[in-house]
Amino acid sequence: MYNDLAGFLAETTEGYTFIYYPGYLAGSAPKPVSLTLPLQDKPFISRDLFSFFDGLIPEGWLLDIAEKNWKLNARDRMGLLLACCRDCIGAVSIVEDKS
Repeated sequence: MYNDLAGFLAETTEGYTFIYYPGYLAGSAPKPVSLTLPLQDKPFISRDLFSFFDGLIPEGWLLDIAEKNWKLNARDRMGLLLACCRDCIGAVSIVEDKS
């Protein structure tokens, strides 16, 4: 969020989890990444990709290009999010944690 690590999104066998990074919450003026994901120290859990993150994925012809270039399935929402949303318009960017 604005080049600060705000949280971690993970895909699990049961769905998805998102949790805010404790250092972000302890910052001077943390802001939620979305109104649907208010600031809290407990994880959010969902069977489906959270609507905020799903909304970052392109649609239409741009999605077609992404699917062809990266050979991704339109149903692989996390793969599309990681491939297409590294440099989004707005405050949030999605970066893969390679650790």
